[in-house]
Amino acid sequence: MRKAVRIGVLAAVIAVSGAAAVYVATQDGRGITAVSAAPTGAAVAGGYRYERQEHPSRTIVRDAAGAQLASFTDGSRTVMLTGRLRTFTEPKFTTAGITTTAWVRLAPQAWRAGAEQERWFTDWLPKAVGDTGPDVLAVALQYTDGAADLVAKKLRIAGDAGFGPDSAEGRLEKSDFYDYLGIGWDFPDGTHEKAEPARARSLDCSGFVRMVYGYRSGYPLLGTNVRGPGLPRRAWALSELGPGTSLIRDEKRQVTDFSALQPGDLLFFNLEPQLGTQVSHTGIYLGRDSDGHHRVLSSRKVANGPTFGDAGGVSLIDGSGTYAKAFRAAKRL
Repeated sequence: MRKAVRIGVLAAVIAVSGAAAVYVATQDGRGITAVSAAPTGAAVAGGYRYERQEHPSRTIVRDAAGAQLASFTDGSRTVMLTGRLRTFTEPKFTTAGITTTAWVRLAPQAWRAGAEQERWFTDWLPKAVGDTGPDVLAVALQYTDGAADLVAKKLRIAGDAGFGPDSAEGRLEKSDFYDYLGIGWDFPDGTHEKAEPARARSLDCSGFVRMVYGYRSGYPLLGTNVRGPGLPRRAWALSELGPGTSLIRDEKRQVTDFSALQPGDLLFFNLEPQLGTQVSHTGIYLGRDSDGHHRVLSSRKVANGPTFGDAGGVSLIDGSGTYAKAFRAAKRL
């Protein structure tokens, strides 16, 4: 387990020696995000305009001046909103940063063409556009190296996460969100899982995705690897059986076209080709970095936890690095 750094300064940007990033603490206590944010936000003036686009099929929401406010993808709950400019950095592991206006949140239900006429949408969008609380990307950064502990109702729900227990073969998989939390969990199918003490504060790659999108953001969770309305347990099952919109289908070869991707998408990798063609790793797409490369955040063995840095292979899906060569598929939840 990497040493966590506690931060007590509120509403300020501070540099933390040895920590992974620059942290902004929020006064309302909703979280500590690994970002540096510019003061400007997205303004809503007048009515909304709606525009249909393809590849993938989606609805773009614009303000009266034509500026994009949000993107809703058919079959997905993930929404990309335009918000304050933020910069994600992890200087301990990479010199590259990611500056973005993308804020990723989950809508109450999956999108379909014409849903802008529905009550849930007209209630939800104005609140989401103005929401400056931690989004999916900020929540994900709360588990990187040096991230401060975040406690809610006496339960540590965020902070520096490891990958799993060490062994002669390296860090072990099978650390899910409930292991990190140190609590048991009842799943909809009636199964009950107990947290393993040896896996406390640990998240493997799919456990990390389930923590960020499931436990923290509210997407339903499944206890096994089956098709259903929630997120299954393993990376291959998230890709093949899980909900959401397929952006890049797994054709068992390296993906080189990234035009359909947006921040927050799930990416899938075959890091163990010697065991077959099935994907074995998953992470969250962050977008283009300061060097113009496409970067992914994932929990990995060599780095011992979530990172978008370059420990254990550069976190890029373009080029000829480990993750680029292993990139096989993408999905939007």
